Amino acid sequence: MSAPLFLVESLPVTAHHTLDGPEGHHAADVQRLRAGETLILADGRGGSAVAKVTAVRKGSVDVEVLDREYGPAADPRLVVVQGIAKGDRGELAVQAMTEIGVDEILPWAAARSVAQWRGDRGARARDKWAATAREAAKQARRAWLPVVGGDPDCSTKQVAARLGAADAAFVMHEEATESLTAVGLPSSGEIALVVGPEGGIRDAELEVFVAAGATAVRLGREVLRTSTAGVAALSVLSARLGRW
Repeated sequence: MSAPLFLVESLPVTAHHTLDGPEGHHAADVQRLRAGETLILADGRGGSAVAKVTAVRKGSVDVEVLDREYGPAADPRLVVVQGIAKGDRGELAVQAMTEIGVDEILPWAAARSVAQWRGDRGARARDKWAATAREAAKQARRAWLPVVGGDPDCSTKQVAARLGAADAAFVMHEEATESLTAVGLPSSGEIALVVGPEGGIRDAELEVFVAAGATAVRLGREVLRTSTAGVAALSVLSARLGRW
């Protein structure tokens, strides 16, 4: 089993470090690590360090840093515009996409989004997505944390602007004739992918995105749910880009 990963604000600059706070509590009291075991410290910005536990106290562990490394950010970046979904489907999508390797997730207030993220509720919902991504990144042993949103609910106009600025942009749509497995991909920059909410993307929204430069694509004959479409698309892109 690979060593567990814990997130820190910055990597320790000395050989000896105390992991405390919520991560220290998780290491000492939840995972119950013991002296001699190995863990990974990561700053979420590409830096990571392998460390050995030297002592365990309630709520914290002392470690000896054995090795440090820095992983460059992925290029091209994979950005998913995820239609806000009802229930826990949005969180399921965020969790799985983070494990797959998404670099940024933007919550989109689509016309058919049943859940509405407005005001404080929107900020709390976005923060919940960010927390889900954080925990999924730890599970996946990711040195880079994905970015989750700017505005709690990007409008269609904002999404179109982002698609227009991307080096390649695609919209998952069940009536598309082009396949994501065959479209051209840039070697660097940003690839943006739109996934609609439950109920799909309206024709008017698709027209706006296509006018901004996006291409409608599909994976196969099956119609995927919002919680799985992004995961499947990211899997295809990861294989095509050589990430896998």
